[in-house]
Amino acid sequence: MTRWQEALERLDSEHRHMLQGGALSSLFLRYPLRVANPVLVGGFYGLLIGIALVPLAVYFGTIADLPVQTLFLIGLTSLLGGASLLASIVLRWPPIRLEDRRRYLFPLPFLGLLILGIGEFYGLEGAITWVGMALLILPGPVYVHISYAPRWRILSRLDSDLAPFEGMARTIYEISSDKATSMDSELDEVVGDAWPK
Repeated sequence: MTRWQEALERLDSEHRHMLQGGALSSLFLRYPLRVANPVLVGGFYGLLIGIALVPLAVYFGTIADLPVQTLFLIGLTSLLGGASLLASIVLRWPPIRLEDRRRYLFPLPFLGLLILGIGEFYGLEGAITWVGMALLILPGPVYVHISYAPRWRILSRLDSDLAPFEGMARTIYEISSDKATSMDSELDEVVGDAWPK
């Protein structure tokens, strides 16, 4: 167990829940924090976009342009990850868990790919290409900006034995009572279905 994981165990359950993150954050946080830096996570997302563009590039015969385009995407998303980390260091906001917001972000890259494919098929250029690329690129940087970079900053402070919430006006975004009741009832329903009768 790493130093930040040990320190995390000493926090209250609400802060621990916030800092552990969801499945995606947990995937990145399996690695040392220096490897799971928001700059590298952003760059990894750019690489995934480049891979997702391979079928379109093969179909439309633009595969020769793809390596340069992928390097540009990696550079752009890494830069956005670095900007998010810098913003989280300066502004010190708590991370937002994306459990309920994932349903809005998750379809956007697929919609972006669809728009790019339609634009390429019909020879449309200009605004439609920009809209498709924006929908394809934005979900990753948005996730890093509002969720992963602030989480990584706090965990990095825990790892360095620094006060994790120093200088923060708010250390957690409270769940409203209606939302908490809804989450509790959903959990009770799942447990009730799974429990043998």
